[in-house]
Amino acid sequence: MKKAITLFACLFALGVQAQNVPSQTDSATIRAIYSEALAHGKSYEWLRQLTKGVGARLSGSAGAQKAVDWGKKAMEQAGFDRVFLQEVMVPHWVRGAKEQAYIHIGNQKIAVPIAALGGSVATAPAGVEAGIIEVKSFPELRALGADRVRGKIVFFNRPMDPTKINTFEAYSGAVDQRGNGATEAAKLGAVGAIVRSMTNVHDDNPHTGGMRYGVGVPLIPTAAISTNAADLLSKSLAEKPDLTFFFRQNCETLPDAKSYNVVGELRGSEKPDEIIVVGGHLDSWDLAEGAHDDGAGCVQAMEVLRIMKTLGVKPKRTIRAVLFMNEENGLRGGIKYADLAKQNNEKHIAAIESDEGGFTPRGFGIVGNAGQRAKVDPWKPLLAPYGLTDIGPGSGGADIGPLAQSGTVLFGFKPDSQRYFDYHHTPVDTFETVSQRELELGAASMAALVYLLDEYGI
Repeated sequence: MKKAITLFACLFALGVQAQNVPSQTDSATIRAIYSEALAHGKSYEWLRQLTKGVGARLSGSAGAQKAVDWGKKAMEQAGFDRVFLQEVMVPHWVRGAKEQAYIHIGNQKIAVPIAALGGSVATAPAGVEAGIIEVKSFPELRALGADRVRGKIVFFNRPMDPTKINTFEAYSGAVDQRGNGATEAAKLGAVGAIVRSMTNVHDDNPHTGGMRYGVGVPLIPTAAISTNAADLLSKSLAEKPDLTFFFRQNCETLPDAKSYNVVGELRGSEKPDEIIVVGGHLDSWDLAEGAHDDGAGCVQAMEVLRIMKTLGVKPKRTIRAVLFMNEENGLRGGIKYADLAKQNNEKHIAAIESDEGGFTPRGFGIVGNAGQRAKVDPWKPLLAPYGLTDIGPGSGGADIGPLAQSGTVLFGFKPDSQRYFDYHHTPVDTFETVSQRELELGAASMAALVYLLDEYGI
């Protein structure tokens, strides 16, 4: 009896595996997906329209609303089965007049480029000028104590680790300064905080990004300084420790504003109640066009549906492209989408997010259990010829993250990471920095994975 049970279990496992093994039809379909994307792709033109026609689109801004209108119209014109909006209230922070900053050494004033961090308060109208304390970490700051920090500007100057092959790991190792630096400095009586930009490139482009204030801590102004200027400030401090630093910024936070997620879908023919999401975030920082972050992800998601419709692929399950609002400074769109999915008793079996730029595809990170990840293994030989060899445990994406609580398997699209932080959150994140071919390869890669998920489930 025991042998019979064991034999049955083995046969059952082999049967499940066989059901998940791609066929020649799958291979041909994926080849057709890539051919369509590369020969007749729409993603690059859509990106041109979004970046050049709309431009910067921080949550709550007129640009964000223009982007919503554009996304809805573009998906309706593409002929998707349904296009709709999901209302969401979002933060509304505005930068105001351009920031000013200089290093003051004796009678010499050296102007340096800075950018207020998203969510920061303004300085006084006349600006703030004070002595400056340079630190590399929060423990180093705390060790100085309030007596040395009070009344000073804290300069957080820990660079991203250049030895990390994956630049997102380097980013993770440095970004706490940006997010919590002002709070940690204010606890010790600082009057401002200046943070080294999150990039390994040495240039004059300050990188903005979100920050947050701790509860019960004084709100002090905080800004990012370009890497060249950070190096200059550090060198100047070593030579003249008594120098002062001046900066002025004019940002403010307005009442929350109404905005929307934009959703387009192809209705499933066999299991319409099972949903596969593919998406990116529609909002961008206010300094530039948001081409890599994350216009690329939005147009790639739209292109997945367009490719399937154009090729006549009839999905078994419902496929949705979601342009999420407010990833950059609140994640309200992603949270709202997950809340509505739960409220409407929707079953999302998988979600894919593209939010690492429009660069050459390398693979997908998977957030799921061992059994779910194992279901992807038979697909790897089918995807490898297209450069998708880095497929395994990893992160999914900020916007789709809330869906994990409902058991959704998350996939994070992983393009090559080397150039992303050259542009991230800067004025140079423009359409011209995106390669058409790389963008189209990314859209095809996501479409191939969506096709396999639809065909075999997970």
